[in-house]
Amino acid sequence: MDALEQQRLKRILSDTRTIAMVGASNRPERVSYQVMDYLQQQGYRVFPVNPQLAGAVILGETCVSGLEDLDQPVQLVNVFRRGEFAADIALDAIEHEALCLWLQQGVTSTAAAEAAAEAELEYVEDYCIKVAHRELLGGPM
Repeated sequence: MDALEQQRLKRILSDTRTIAMVGASNRPERVSYQVMDYLQQQGYRVFPVNPQLAGAVILGETCVSGLEDLDQPVQLVNVFRRGEFAADIALDAIEHEALCLWLQQGVTSTAAAEAAAEAELEYVEDYCIKVAHRELLGGPM
């Protein structure tokens, strides 16, 4: 990763305070749960999004079915879903006026990248937000 990309990601992480986590889990052994817990410990407000867990409380936050069910704006949408779902999530993020779409490690989508670029939405793919935060802002291991 070059210095410009590091600066861009640092700015995104520093400017963000609210995150919607699409594909959140209520199971502590799942990576999405661990990442949500970490982000909360770093001071972010994280809203879990998962239609199968709607209404459940995950790490103190009530899970909603979709971004459209959030009653407040979020700055960043963090995606823990397979790449084939990312384009639709990108459109939802744009509709919800998020500022960044961040696809977790192992998740890529040309269609999501194109939608984000067209809407001038910051876009990150195939990179764990927890790893990025630790590497760039020095969070705890």
